[in-house]
Amino acid sequence: MKRNNVMVCVTQQKTCERLILGGHELIKSENDKLYVIHVVNEKEKFLTDVDDGEALEYLFEVSKKAGADLTVLRSKNVLETMIDFAKNHNITHIVMGNSPKNEGFNTYNIGSKLKEALPHVEFKKL
Repeated sequence: MKRNNVMVCVTQQKTCERLILGGHELIKSENDKLYVIHVVNEKEKFLTDVDDGEALEYLFEVSKKAGADLTVLRSKNVLETMIDFAKNHNITHIVMGNSPKNEGFNTYNIGSKLKEALPHVEFKKL
């Protein structure tokens, strides 16, 4: 039986809980693995205000309850880091949300570039 390796892409917002729970729904057996990742551009401030730290802590707890580790990565190239993570962990499914307009990129571009780079991965937008 094929193993599901699910990668959930989050930002430091509590609303990302729905993404983690959506990713958890794709776990069908104890052999499946759930990864929650947050990639930060190393040029940007990591935690811009107090709420960011609180939200990240909250998402860490939600991830743990869903049986996943929350991985936070800093990178010069966010897209490349996401692609590398997916390849290194044999990701079969990627769960993403819609990014707020004030972020430096929009998820449509990120999502379409990820799909291009990872053609065998199933994508789920929430």
